[in-house]
Amino acid sequence: MGIVRSEERTKAELDHFRRMLKASAGFLHRRKDDRDHFNGSPFPYSGGDIDRAGLVCVTSGLSLLGIAVVNRLLARGYCVRIIVDNPDDLEKIAEMETNYCNVSAIMANLMDDGGESLAEAFKDCRGVFHTSAFIDPAGLSGYTKYMADIEAKASENVIKACARSPSVKNCVLTSSLLTCVWRNSSTRHETSSSCVINQDCWSDESLCRDKKLWYALGKLQAEKAAWKVAEENGLKMTSICAGLITGPDFYSRNSTATTAYLKGAPEMYESGVLATVDVNRLAEAHVCVFEAMNKKTSSGGRYICFDEIIQDEEKAENLARELSISKAKICGTGASSNVRDRFQLSNGKLTSLMSTQLRPCYNESQLQF
Repeated sequence: MGIVRSEERTKAELDHFRRMLKASAGFLHRRKDDRDHFNGSPFPYSGGDIDRAGLVCVTSGLSLLGIAVVNRLLARGYCVRIIVDNPDDLEKIAEMETNYCNVSAIMANLMDDGGESLAEAFKDCRGVFHTSAFIDPAGLSGYTKYMADIEAKASENVIKACARSPSVKNCVLTSSLLTCVWRNSSTRHETSSSCVINQDCWSDESLCRDKKLWYALGKLQAEKAAWKVAEENGLKMTSICAGLITGPDFYSRNSTATTAYLKGAPEMYESGVLATVDVNRLAEAHVCVFEAMNKKTSSGGRYICFDEIIQDEEKAENLARELSISKAKICGTGASSNVRDRFQLSNGKLTSLMSTQLRPCYNESQLQF
């Protein structure tokens, strides 16, 4: 079980995927031609040697984020295997593989307790990017209470399969900023540091249940389940707690997850924790964190990822315009100008890592598709 998509949306995702492959193929071809300019070294940056980067797997590789992650991985010289959940997607991607040999696809069931299909998907992979999300088409917001348990179970299965794999060394889990920000308002008065929300903060599970924030609850349970399995099995894992994912055509390409994320948006706005992140920056963060995991200096653990906080009515109006919804659904109708009670979001840990880790390959961020 995964994201249920219409035929029109599936076609659009495959078209985006095809354009990404063409762009990446041209980019890599130019880089190979430049090898002689660097005294025989494969590439003018570390970690991206096309001969040494190896094979990695991306779950939900045709999603908005999945395509962006695959794009960045190809630009860094990795071979990528993507997981799809239906034979039609598998067949269509197989048709593309003739021209793009660095990408392959495989079917796997994330809800398979035995893990056989996941074991096959992860075979010979050195790393896994678990970007999958789940929705329930029966739910008004696309995400119901039932889906929280489904999401947690899928996450647990993926991490267990990673831990059992003899080749998988590292795993990057896509989580959500919602796993950090839904905290009881009384906690901000305990100490001055409690006003800051960073990677050490966890949302209150009972608060999420009380407010029926099922998407936040699902992401929270999924991340906690993943960390439990990883720690019990000694698997090296990091999680990226991402803000609302934006980017070109983000709402049409990711409408259900966007709607589910924004449940409780006015309260998040008032608390100063409604934040967004461009999908390409988020994809860069995934690859950056993954490569840092191989270095002894990496602190690992959790990372918060956002690039804009929606903290005034102008930004709220801009976001509402992109979503074609009323501003009131973002910031409410009686927004207070008092910011003293707002939390302070901190992504300093990730910003510091990316400022050094990705400096040699900023040009890759210009790769568009």
